[in-house]
Amino acid sequence: MIDLGMTEEHWELPDEDATRTLGARFAGTLESGLVIYLRGELGVGKTSFARALLTALGVGERIKSPTYSLVEGYQARDGRPAWHLDLYRIADPGELEWLGLDALSDPAAVVLVEWPERGQGALPPADMEVHLSYRGAGRHVRLQPKTARGERLLALLDSHPGQV
Repeated sequence: MIDLGMTEEHWELPDEDATRTLGARFAGTLESGLVIYLRGELGVGKTSFARALLTALGVGERIKSPTYSLVEGYQARDGRPAWHLDLYRIADPGELEWLGLDALSDPAAVVLVEWPERGQGALPPADMEVHLSYRGAGRHVRLQPKTARGERLLALLDSHPGQV
């Protein structure tokens, strides 16, 4: 995607609770659908972030990790669809054809993708990339908007005070 000169933010997350708080804050600022790529090493908190976001959107069922199923679909409290993908086990993006990912292109859908580089070319483009990394006992997050929707989300996060 072309760099539109968008800003990015860096935050420190001292513990897993802070990661979950950030996920919930994302949910609280979503005005519509959004495609979020979650990047980082194994165990860095991508699934914790996704679960917190989906819970805050009002998904009423148990939020399972899609590590083996690859994709889990949900419905938010307001009726919009939400998808959580974990592509760690994908060796080639062509393997995604049988998953029926057409539903991911719904502009109202919230789409969370762990290991998006493994689905390159088969996924909708990201509105926001969330890069998580280890920093001592905590985590560091870099929020990188990729579209105007992502930029609006970042502005809303900044305008709604909250602890992270």
